Amino acid sequence: MSALLLVLAALQAPLDEGTLLVRQDTAEIGREAFRLSAARGPGWTLASTVRYDRNRPIVVLNPILEIGADSLPATLEFSVADPRDPLRILGQLARGRFTVRLLGRRTERAREFPASGRVVVLDDSVFALYVLAAWHAGPSPVPVTAIFARAGRREVLVVQDQGIEATTVNRDPASLRHVTVTGGANQLVHLWLDGAGRLLKIEVPASRLTAERTPAS
Repeated sequence: MSALLLVLAALQAPLDEGTLLVRQDTAEIGREAFRLSAARGPGWTLASTVRYDRNRPIVVLNPILEIGADSLPATLEFSVADPRDPLRILGQLARGRFTVRLLGRRTERAREFPASGRVVVLDDSVFALYVLAAWHAGPSPVPVTAIFARAGRREVLVVQDQGIEATTVNRDPASLRHVTVTGGANQLVHLWLDGAGRLLKIEVPASRLTAERTPAS
């Protein structure tokens, strides 16, 4: 294989990919498959597909987030496959503001959110996006602006690296990097990452939700 093909293959290979099992209390309510890869230009692409099928109708969320070399969100394409209210969401960060357009069957809305400094795009039902909050965490509290495009809200959250702590993943004991995200509607979110920075578990106590990476991923 030529050197050029080797470089192209390396660029196409995902930096991380896996599946998260989403539970509320102990009941499985959905699964999330995600892929983090290098973008064609400087930066990364994070794509996720979450399927919630415990109840009817089945809802599928599919955000694709382009992230710049500065670790800030550049553009967002987010499809919501819900037979009651299908939605396409477009977002873009420019000049200290994050603009969101929501395209429904018969409606179109737009909103702008102030977004200076450290900015992340999050969603209450898409858990892989939280790895971007962990990228900003340090031993001291770090404020970040979070844009919840689908919910139409902006929150100022605080992320902090708590160091290596004991937890469990799929009922197995593990010592992982613990990052907390505090503030906003969710109040507190626990992120657990391995030594390579891969997100293995997310806990949202206020809504009794957990998302754990399946063993094979």
